[in-house]
Amino acid sequence: MAKKKMAEKNTTKKQDAEDDGTPEKPALSGKRYEEELAQLHVELVKLQQWVVHTGAKVCIIFEGRDGAGKGGTIKAITARVSPRVFRVIALPAPTDREKTQMYMQRYLPLLPAAGEIVIFDRSWYNRAGVERVLGFCTKEEAKGFLKAVPLVERALTESGIILLKYWLEVSEEEQTRRLQARIHDERKIWKLSKLDLDSYSHWYDYSRARDDMFAATDTGLAPWFIADSNNKKRVRLNIISHILQSIPYKALPREKITLPKRQKPQGYREPTHTIRQVPQKF
Repeated sequence: MAKKKMAEKNTTKKQDAEDDGTPEKPALSGKRYEEELAQLHVELVKLQQWVVHTGAKVCIIFEGRDGAGKGGTIKAITARVSPRVFRVIALPAPTDREKTQMYMQRYLPLLPAAGEIVIFDRSWYNRAGVERVLGFCTKEEAKGFLKAVPLVERALTESGIILLKYWLEVSEEEQTRRLQARIHDERKIWKLSKLDLDSYSHWYDYSRARDDMFAATDTGLAPWFIADSNNKKRVRLNIISHILQSIPYKALPREKITLPKRQKPQGYREPTHTIRQVPQKF
C-alpha cells in the first residue's frame, strides 16, 4: 500500500512538472491553479444565480479526441455549482429504437429550459466524429449531418439558447501518455473502452473528420473554439474563463444572511437504543 501511495505521489509530481512555463506564460504551480480556480468558481456561482434569475438557457458542448481532458474540465466547471442548474449529459450508445429516429431527435429533449445550463460531454457531433471514422454511419449520413446541423443550431440560437462549442486539442504524444496511464491505473481503467482503442489507431482519420466538421459547422451564430489541452490545469482555467466572458451575466445583489436561533429542547432526549455506527477506520 505504501509503495502504491508513493507511486501516485510521484505521478502527481511528474504531472505538475510538465508545466515548465515560458517568458510569456509563467509556470502554473498547483497553489496558483487552486487559487485561480477558486476565483472562477465564485464567478460560476454568480453565473448560476443570474441564469436562474433571468431564465437564460445555456448549452455548452465539449468535443475532442479520447484523452483530451473533457471529463476533467467538466468536473472543474461543476465542482461548486448546483447539478439542478448545471446538468451534465453523457449519453450511452443509442438503443435500437433511437437508431430508427431522426438523428437529432435524441438530443432535442435534453436541451436547456429556462434557468438551466446543459453541458454535453460529447454531443450530436458524434456523427461527425466517431460514427464517421469507425463506420457507425454511412458516408451519406455523415455528409447529410454536416449539411443539416448549421440549420439546427441556427434554430437553437434564434430560440434564445446561448450555444458554446469547445474542441479540446491534444497532441499525439500527450494522448498516448494519458491512455497509457489509464491502462496502468486501476482508478482510471474504466475510462478505457474498446472504442477508445479503436479510435486511437485512427488519428489521421479523426483529423480529417475534425477538419471537415469545422469547415461545415464553424458559423457566425455557433462558432467553434479550440482549446489547447496538453496541460490539464491550464485548459480548465482557460475554458472556464472563456465561458464567463462569453455570457453577459451580472452579479445579483445579495441580502445579508444570519443564522436564526435554534429552538429549545422542550423535553427532547437522545434515544437510548443503539444505532449501528460506521467504523472509524481513518
